[in-house]
Amino acid sequence: MAYENILREDEGGIARVTVDRPDKLNALNDAVIGELQHCFEALRDDDSVRAVILTGAGEKAFVAGADIGELAKQTPLQARPLAQKGQHLMDTIEGLPKPVIAAVNGFALGGGCELAMACHLRFASDNALLGLPEVTLGIIPGYGGTQRLPRLVGKGRAMELILSAKPIDAAEAHRIGLVNKVFPQAELIPATEKALRKMLGHGPVAMRFALDAVNHGSEMPLADGLDYEATFFGLLAATDDVKEGMTAFLEKRPAHFQGH
Repeated sequence: MAYENILREDEGGIARVTVDRPDKLNALNDAVIGELQHCFEALRDDDSVRAVILTGAGEKAFVAGADIGELAKQTPLQARPLAQKGQHLMDTIEGLPKPVIAAVNGFALGGGCELAMACHLRFASDNALLGLPEVTLGIIPGYGGTQRLPRLVGKGRAMELILSAKPIDAAEAHRIGLVNKVFPQAELIPATEKALRKMLGHGPVAMRFALDAVNHGSEMPLADGLDYEATFFGLLAATDDVKEGMTAFLEKRPAHFQGH
């Protein structure tokens, strides 16, 4: 599929996906959501890709929000399916069995913040602004923001961010746990790539199981989550990778994982 609104670049097992509408501050519209959905489904099934960076074109915005001109035309019968389409994209990104880091290089507001929250980690440039301003438009976050934000920062802080509609800078987002690390703008992508390169040296099966255990286990009662974790722990014991990892540790050498 040829993309008109996003770019995909692959190098050394890492795919960089860029929302490419800088004239619109990379705002999400129906076409962008559709292209991202197709792209992330392809990334999920592409064994040559082991990790993903998601970012926005330019230096002003990651994704500044939804396309308000498009939203303003929605009828009640259209709005619910639109929200579900956005939620499906976020679920696809969150459920990817390989690490996804959002490189938040500027505004990440509304749908942009929701897109970043769907990623497994969030690295931000020091000029980034994050927030959910939807109530100022008479709507609420519709792409998972009311659900993911409390899980990341706690119910009280999520309520404050959603109800106040005020964006926060990268330093505050880091303080409350919304982003994992903050870098100067010029260092954001290199630092994100460096972090993923380090992850690529870890056991790929273990990484996939760890992502699954956290994503699904966190939605379960503790006892069920622990049982889910123990199942993966047991399955890993049968892999060649675990034998290689343990042997390499005992022999004081780097491990050479094969992914099985």
